[in-house]
Amino acid sequence: MKRILVVEDEAHLAEGLRFNLEQEGYSVQVLGNGEEALERLLKHKEPFDALVLDVMLPGKDGFTVARSLREAKNYIPLLMLTARSRPEDVLQGFESGADDYLPKPFNLAILIARVGSLLRRKTWEHGAQQPASKSATRGSTTPDAFRFGDKLVDFENLQLQAGKETVQLTLMESELLRYMVQNAGHPVSRKAILENVWNLQEDTDTRAIDNFIVRLRKYIEDEPSNPRHLLTVRGLGYKFIPFPDKKTKK
Repeated sequence: MKRILVVEDEAHLAEGLRFNLEQEGYSVQVLGNGEEALERLLKHKEPFDALVLDVMLPGKDGFTVARSLREAKNYIPLLMLTARSRPEDVLQGFESGADDYLPKPFNLAILIARVGSLLRRKTWEHGAQQPASKSATRGSTTPDAFRFGDKLVDFENLQLQAGKETVQLTLMESELLRYMVQNAGHPVSRKAILENVWNLQEDTDTRAIDNFIVRLRKYIEDEPSNPRHLLTVRGLGYKFIPFPDKKTKK
């Protein structure tokens, strides 16, 4: 039986989530604050399969909890709930490490479907036990893998193999890299990334995208300060070059 941790300080909502998730066959534990959630997940390392996390919590808010988990290399599938549905807040949620984001008030059937989707994704620990797909050849693209140079991106397991090193990606890092791979050789705007990776249609601050690009460069570039794969297109956005020649410049 899959175990779900719900962190929600509104008692009526928390109990409603517990009841409905238990009706779906899950085992559910409810907590009312972020500090206790971090203690259970990090200090005691309790084995939950997914986390439903409210943002507006007393003490440490959901953004802080998510960031603390990811910094501690805990990559439990995480659905973030919040009444703050501005695009900036959605981006902040993803940047702090959320895998999915649902604004309140939400449709219960949608929440259950999102939780089910998270549970079908492999966690980092499970993915780390499986080798990345070997079927991807140089420059080939499959739904689940892409190889360029000595690097292999395994989108299914959220892994990037660079030589002998394996880097675990967050879901949003993986989705951004997938989008760049799909548009290899072509400039993509920040607006296009907002719409096609984060499903945001409104004008908003794009600094979160720049922060994601900085992180991806640390993973895939030999010299992140002098990138050869993820190039900046001034005034527009970015371009992914899988196989740069020696003349390629930033």
